Amino acid sequence: MAAIDSLSRPNLGWRTPLVIVICGSLIGMLTFGPRSSVGFFVQPFSQEYGWGRDVFALAFAVQNLLWGIGQPFAGAVADKFGSVRVICIGALMYAAGLLMMRYSTTPLELNLSAGLLIGFGLSGCSFNLVLSAFGKLMPPEWRGIALGAGTAAGSFGQFIFAPFTVAMIDNTGWQATLTTFGFLMLLVVPLAMVLATPKADAASAAAPVPEQSFKHALIEAFGHRSYVLLVIGFFTCGFQLAFITMHLPAYLIDRGLPAAVGGWVIAIIGLFNIIGSLTVGYVQGKLPKRYILSFIYFTRALATVAFIMLPLTTTSALVFGAISGLAWLSTVPPTSSLVSLMFGTRWLATLYGFAFFSHQVGGFLGAWLGGIVFDKFGSYTPIWWLSVLFGVLSALINLPIVEKPVVRAVAQPA
Repeated sequence: MAAIDSLSRPNLGWRTPLVIVICGSLIGMLTFGPRSSVGFFVQPFSQEYGWGRDVFALAFAVQNLLWGIGQPFAGAVADKFGSVRVICIGALMYAAGLLMMRYSTTPLELNLSAGLLIGFGLSGCSFNLVLSAFGKLMPPEWRGIALGAGTAAGSFGQFIFAPFTVAMIDNTGWQATLTTFGFLMLLVVPLAMVLATPKADAASAAAPVPEQSFKHALIEAFGHRSYVLLVIGFFTCGFQLAFITMHLPAYLIDRGLPAAVGGWVIAIIGLFNIIGSLTVGYVQGKLPKRYILSFIYFTRALATVAFIMLPLTTTSALVFGAISGLAWLSTVPPTSSLVSLMFGTRWLATLYGFAFFSHQVGGFLGAWLGGIVFDKFGSYTPIWWLSVLFGVLSALINLPIVEKPVVRAVAQPA
């Protein structure tokens, strides 16, 4: 596997591993920041247009679902033709969605902007494509830390953008905030040039082994029990993250805490996820990845139980943010690494994309059900407990995963 990797990896020239990690991490920071701050727009939109929370929740749910649907296709295009054009097109769609969102005055327009455009835009330019590019461009000794850094960068964007969003909305209004975010997204285009990966024909020419087809890669993956378990378990990650991102700021305000506390809780989640992602990126080379994933999901479940059972204060909210942050996106490095370990890097973006689709189906339900349940019962309690249940189930589902390459009758390119 290592020999094939060295044959298929392109000559990067001035694009050293450090340069690639820095530029890819900046993309992750820019693309994840505005998206993680969406919860702060719920009340301004609702007050401006008299909408219930279910309206904004549906748009955010559609965004999650379309991000998930588009991810495997964006990954397949990136695997076939290289990453740059996919990331650039995604960034332009994301920017257009943010700018259109600023002028959305009906639920349909909100679904088209915040839902369709941003959802498909994220599928092309989010940290998932960055991580896949890292997997193709990085030497083996850099991959673990690069995956951790790329994931942590998204959280650093969350840490920066959460309080920045609250301050911008308070001082300039939500419309100007969305316009600023839209123009910031254009910075992704020049940064993406550093992540140029080889096209499929170039990679196969460099490696003297038969090329695995797209169809065979999917059949092989979905016939592999460990991959299926990994995909199912990833559903919970999306459910929990989308529910908290979308509804936690409003939940804290409902319970009597200032809006600024919600901003700092989301920021704390981002800050501590930097620690969590980098730590997991490092230890996943030393510990079984299935145990790491199981521990993360179980930790989330315990943290949620404590959060909803104990009295809510500013301190307890910040502690919940810190614990959640440590386990926030730290599922991504071991999940991506397991896909690479099982099947190689040839179709990494595609196969991780299908795992991420499961993640985003969970995200769709977490965001949407949160709004539906609140409007019906005036409380988020049923969703909090559903999140706990999913966390425990995913902790158990990941334990039987077998961490070794799939057995093939004929060697395939990594």
